[in-house]
Amino acid sequence: MERELHDRLDDLMREPHPLYARARAAQGLVHVPELAAWLVARDEDVREVLRRTEEFSSANALRPDVMPSPAALAVLAGGFGAGPVVVTSDGELHQRLRAPLVRALSPARVAATVPYARERAAALVDGFAKDGGVELMAAYARRLPGDVIGRIVGLDPADVPLVVHGGHRAEELLFRPLPEAEQIAAAQDVVAMQHVLDRCARDRYTCPRADLCTEIVASVSEPGHAELPLEQRHEAVAHLQNLLIAGHLTTTALIGTTLLHLLGHREQWELLREQPELIPAAVEEAVRHDGPLQGFRRVTTRPVTLAGTELPAGAELFVAFGAANRDALRHPRPDTFDITRSAPARHLGFGFGAHACVGAQLAREQLRITVEEFTRRLPGLRLADGHPVTMRPTMIHRSPEELHLTWPAD
Repeated sequence: MERELHDRLDDLMREPHPLYARARAAQGLVHVPELAAWLVARDEDVREVLRRTEEFSSANALRPDVMPSPAALAVLAGGFGAGPVVVTSDGELHQRLRAPLVRALSPARVAATVPYARERAAALVDGFAKDGGVELMAAYARRLPGDVIGRIVGLDPADVPLVVHGGHRAEELLFRPLPEAEQIAAAQDVVAMQHVLDRCARDRYTCPRADLCTEIVASVSEPGHAELPLEQRHEAVAHLQNLLIAGHLTTTALIGTTLLHLLGHREQWELLREQPELIPAAVEEAVRHDGPLQGFRRVTTRPVTLAGTELPAGAELFVAFGAANRDALRHPRPDTFDITRSAPARHLGFGFGAHACVGAQLAREQLRITVEEFTRRLPGLRLADGHPVTMRPTMIHRSPEELHLTWPAD
């Protein structure tokens, strides 16, 4: 029965849009057993939930789909991260945890990172441009965002691959059914990542620098100790881990879905080649049409009524940004991918309200650079024949499992 439920959940997450359409058309809210939650699918209702933070708490925003085995949990106990994080916090705690991220990802700091991101994007494309084909997710999409967020955080570049790998393994451990031996291996990778982040946090406590790790350590600690106390080490690592996973997994997924839809609508790719000034609008349309963050969970703190449905305290909701972004009352021709769409930024692809994504502009810049680089250097880029695209079964980092691309070789 459990395996059957996971299979149904996989099918739903690989292609959630038919469910979204039924939920938008229904009276009130629809309860989805596979998600163990009420589905909030209409733009108006999603925005209402995100506004009413006192009644719809973020405490369960990242509730795992799978509980790790006792053996995997024992491995995790040897790591760090037993502290609050911004995604699952509310009220004053959320504001305190969010403040250093807002400062570190300010428009000025993001702008200062753009030359590095452009340099890394060009170097990655250099690595395969003469090959005539590439699997994009491994060769590019999983590498650029990790390099960029690692630089902002202040990681040693040599540590970035291990941290990126640990982030992917954390997602697998909490959202994919794995055999116990694989759960243990994934937990070991997560703990290895946490020890790298702990080392970075302890270093920044004694030797501050102009980077995000220093900002986070300063926000969770007080000066005067010879070294960062253990409790604050846990809190700093939790904060860094959450930020890094959000900072690279989401952008990795977005690179994959953006190229998939642009190349799947050939006339739009050709239009971008002719009119590169449309690239920012194309990025917004990609996020709206099929963004990586399909939604977050919320839990009611008291009895409430939403869309005519009475909900008791403790009711679980899945707030589906991806469904709201196809709501015809907000977006005309919602199922059509159209980079010339007017008012493209009215979507919920980066959230809304108090929990709106602080890294949205950084993600946009990396997408813009990516599309500029590929349209300019690989104008004949196409989806490779013989490699059907399968979407990853996840609601938080929706993207192709693999994306094989080809172009005429020089």
